[in-house]
Amino acid sequence: MKYLRQSNICFFFVPKLTTWLNQQDNTMDKTTEEKIYEAARRIFIIKGMEGARMQEIADEAGMNKALLHYYFRSKENLFKAVFKDTFTKFFIKVKDTLFSDISAKEKLVVFIDHYIDLIEANPYVPQFIINEINRDPEVLKSLMFESGVEPRKILELFLNEVQSTNLSKLDPRHIVISLLGMLIFPFVARPLLQMVYFNDDQEAYNKFLSERKEIVKNMILKFIEA
Repeated sequence: MKYLRQSNICFFFVPKLTTWLNQQDNTMDKTTEEKIYEAARRIFIIKGMEGARMQEIADEAGMNKALLHYYFRSKENLFKAVFKDTFTKFFIKVKDTLFSDISAKEKLVVFIDHYIDLIEANPYVPQFIINEINRDPEVLKSLMFESGVEPRKILELFLNEVQSTNLSKLDPRHIVISLLGMLIFPFVARPLLQMVYFNDDQEAYNKFLSERKEIVKNMILKFIEA
């Protein structure tokens, strides 16, 4: 009888213990993945995707290279995971603003602020976008949708607002594409622009980039009011 009572107690606690252990494993996995993301971002910023090596990322994360391959299989998969994670966090920041009741002008200002912040913190993103556009735009499209970024919905949103407020008679696609060009090009072309227009002075170019927020805001607002 005593043995049966002990068995019942074991049967009661074992499932709960298993659940608790699984939760601990999930927490550990999530923590490890985030650690890898941060290490990968730092290496990608310095080396870019082509120049980065899995061993460097593993060393930066303080873990074995085999564990890195266990989670992501390849450098390309890791880069895409970091890109997706970066854009997901970016879109979470701007989503509420884009679909709020504030004016189209205010939404553009918030979008510009967050987009420049994103690129400054993750300078590998613009080059990755250009590379994927040329290599396989479907991959980029899939990554953006998986991150919650739906360009067509954003375009429709601006289209409805611009038309309802008579802000501009321009096709909103001109506005969105011009805006993206103004935001991305200074980062993609940095090596050439910094050399030609700033005597390869990194600090001077950083100052120029920090001024871009207000410049782009003023230019795009004048553009849509024309």
